[in-house]
Amino acid sequence: MEKEENQNSTSTDQNQDTIKETEKPEEQLAEETKQETSKEPQEEIKEQTPEEKIAELEDKVARTFAEMENQRRRFEKEKEDAFEYGGYIFAKEALSLIDNLDRSKHVLESDDKLKETEALKKTLEHLNIIKKDLISIFEKNNIKPIDSINKKLDPNFHQAMMEIEDDTKVPGTIIQEIQKGFTIKDRLLRPSLVGVSKKVAKKEEKTEENQENIENK
Repeated sequence: MEKEENQNSTSTDQNQDTIKETEKPEEQLAEETKQETSKEPQEEIKEQTPEEKIAELEDKVARTFAEMENQRRRFEKEKEDAFEYGGYIFAKEALSLIDNLDRSKHVLESDDKLKETEALKKTLEHLNIIKKDLISIFEKNNIKPIDSINKKLDPNFHQAMMEIEDDTKVPGTIIQEIQKGFTIKDRLLRPSLVGVSKKVAKKEEKTEENQENIENK
C-alpha cells in the first residue's frame, strides 16, 4: 500500500511539474510581448537630421531678431513721444496764464471808474504785450492756438457751449469764442469753447406757438 501511495504522489508531482513547464512558456511570451510593446514607441521617435536641426535653429534666431526689432521700435517711439510731448502737462497748465490775462482785461474794461482813462489804456497795452509774448513762446514750442471764428464747428477741436440766432451765417458756424483752444504738434491740448450760429425762428411760428399756449391756458 505504501508503495502505491508513493507511486501516486510521485505521479501527481510529475503532473504538476509538467503543468508548470507548459505554463512557463506562456508567461515568458507575455513578458516578451510586453517588452516589445514598450519598445515600440521608442522606436517610433525619429531623430532629427542635421538639416532639420539647422532649420529649427534658424527659425528660433529669426524669431528672436524679430522680437528684438519690435522692442527697439517701441523704445524709439516712446523716446520720440517723450521728447515731443514731454511738456504736455506743463503746457496745458500754462494756458491758465492766458486765461487769467483775458479775465483781468475783461474786469478792467467793465469797470465804470476806469473807462476811458489813461491808466486803463496803458494797463491794457501791457497786458496785450504779455499775452503776445506768451503766445510767441508757445508757438516756438509747437503750441499753437486753434482758429475758430467763422469756421465750421469741428468736434475734434471745438466744443459748442451755446447757439446764437444768426441768419447771415450757415448754421453751425462759429461766431463767438468763449475760450481759446490750443494744440501741441498734432495733438489737442484743449478744445476751443465756442458759440455757433443757428437759424432765426420765424415770427409766424412764434405767434402760433403763443396762441396755442394762450388757448391751452
